[in-house]
Amino acid sequence: MAYSLKGTESLGIELGSTRIKAVLIDDGFNPIASGSYTWENKYENGVWTYHMDDVIKGLQGAYSDLNKMCVEKFGSPLRSLSSLGVSAMMHGYLPFDKNMNLLAEFRTWRNTITAEASKKLTELFDFNIPQRWSIAHFYQAILNGEEHTKNVAHLTTLAGYVHYLLTGRLVLGIGEASGMFPIDCTTKYYDKKMLDKFNALSEVSSLGIKAEDVLPKILSAGENAGFLTENGAALLDVSGNLKSGIPMAPPEGDAGTGMVATNAVAVKTGNVSAGTSIFSMVVLEKQLSRLYEEIDIVTTPDGKPVAMVHCNNCCTDLDYWVNLFFNFSCAIGKDMEKGELYDLLYEAALYGAPDAGGLVNINYFSGEPVSHTKDGMPMFIRT
Repeated sequence: MAYSLKGTESLGIELGSTRIKAVLIDDGFNPIASGSYTWENKYENGVWTYHMDDVIKGLQGAYSDLNKMCVEKFGSPLRSLSSLGVSAMMHGYLPFDKNMNLLAEFRTWRNTITAEASKKLTELFDFNIPQRWSIAHFYQAILNGEEHTKNVAHLTTLAGYVHYLLTGRLVLGIGEASGMFPIDCTTKYYDKKMLDKFNALSEVSSLGIKAEDVLPKILSAGENAGFLTENGAALLDVSGNLKSGIPMAPPEGDAGTGMVATNAVAVKTGNVSAGTSIFSMVVLEKQLSRLYEEIDIVTTPDGKPVAMVHCNNCCTDLDYWVNLFFNFSCAIGKDMEKGELYDLLYEAALYGAPDAGGLVNINYFSGEPVSHTKDGMPMFIRT
């Protein structure tokens, strides 16, 4: 029997580094339709960034692509949902004034421009603060004497910003919030002692800003994160079919959605996510006994401590190779889907020489803090 849309479906939208994905599931948690939009970060004035206009365009594009599939498969566009959630690449810097005007360009997780702030905060907190974390970006902007910092009223992430556009609420899921500022897993709130230490820094106190006043409200998985507003529905669905009032999940980071998708949210479970960046996530039985520079402590979407090891560079170079072979296949009249090419290359790698035939690929398209490399320098070496 053909499936028809009932309004009991749930929609998840994730803004990744190279694609924005929209996936629809039925009330039995089975994927039934999807859409996507391809985009890419820009390197402008020494900063990896995305423009906010492109965020909205991409959001609408992915949703429109999903809706197209719904019409083709079910004979009807989406009109209602039982729930809706947004996730996105974590960390980075999105500072807003009291009227939600963006005060500086979006500085993504990929930047390696906060070494001074990262080092100082790590020493101050005795807790690893990576360069990509939001508080490192904010403190670095303060140290740089950037004029906009005195007007910062709200800090959030990309997922938090999109959630705000759809609901009017400035909230974050706890896993996403843990990539902005350290979390106390007992209180499920920003670490109070670290907040006090940050606020006491002379550069911060002179601005009259307290971190807890500019950081988003924290929610755990399952808590009410608001409802899709009429403006939010009109923004997401330019065709005007989607109804407002849909309950929304707390906005999370791509690490959190990866843990949920791989069923790795329980203690002593873990997963690896490989995309533009690559990272492992291991849910801890207890907090680590001391600071490790290579290990970031974040949380699951319900607030359990997680050890995260993150590298900035993974699949960007592979994407370029796939594009090369894709263009070649088109040129010889053998059109192939890019997904097929990824499968072919991954499977072919199983039969390659252990030393890759003397070929060494250094895929550093951006700086790599874990190996103390400040700038991107991709190289392909034959030995």
